[in-house]
Amino acid sequence: MFLTIPYPAIRPEIFVLGPYHLGGWELGPFAIRWYAMAYIAGLVVGWRYCVALAKRPPLVVKPSDVDDFLTWATLGVVLGGRLGYVLFYQPSQYLANPLAALEVWHGGMSFHGGALGVIIAMLLFCRQRGISFFSFGDIIVCAVPIGLFFGRIANFINGELWGRASDVPWAMIFPTGGPEPRHPSQLYEAGLEGILLFAILGLVVRAGGLARPGLTSGLFGVGYALARIGVEFVREPDEQLGYLFGGWLTMGMVLSLPLLLAGLAFLGVAMRSGKETLAPGAEPSR
Repeated sequence: MFLTIPYPAIRPEIFVLGPYHLGGWELGPFAIRWYAMAYIAGLVVGWRYCVALAKRPPLVVKPSDVDDFLTWATLGVVLGGRLGYVLFYQPSQYLANPLAALEVWHGGMSFHGGALGVIIAMLLFCRQRGISFFSFGDIIVCAVPIGLFFGRIANFINGELWGRASDVPWAMIFPTGGPEPRHPSQLYEAGLEGILLFAILGLVVRAGGLARPGLTSGLFGVGYALARIGVEFVREPDEQLGYLFGGWLTMGMVLSLPLLLAGLAFLGVAMRSGKETLAPGAEPSR
């Protein structure tokens, strides 16, 4: 047996309430899970970060617009993430039992679906408010790595989405991954898609990147796609899908390619655009 790092036995539930008995009825038990808290933390911390960014020059988006978008973003993440998982990863199962798609408490979310849901929400929101889609998106994407970090840590706690069997010194034996040591690919993604990408976008913002519409959005698209594709080489593909087209491609790689192309397109827009002006009613910082 190769040397392995013990997998920390953290329960997926933070705490469990119940069950409660009322007459002949049994209610519960009700569980508060780390996975749900990861979504809440990502949305709340990301929201406050975006509000702070909106107060920085060039002030092209008002903080109140970011406040109002929180509900839209939540719906985009949850509905898009769930629908994306149903369509991309388990279509046959949910076609046979469509009502099961509503059982979100059983898990099953897709980042790419959630991203598409948020993009649609931003398009509708910006059109309603008369806001530049590129400028607004540049602020929102800066917070996405926060949610990705919390989400991947929650995947690790749940012992899911582990990597392929490996003999690297930091390999772990996951409770649901069989007896073989595996790459802790959730932690790779937390580091690359979360910490590293957050730091890169933060440095670009500090250098005045928000003045060029499309710049941080493009960097996020390219950065996430490259990080996800790279980790897919050591991440175990989904059991029901395996490798696609009879080769080494996985669904995560395929779904990341459009994001990579979109990111490159956004960077092209940013390079050709001029610097942004103040938002209506905004005052320069002093």
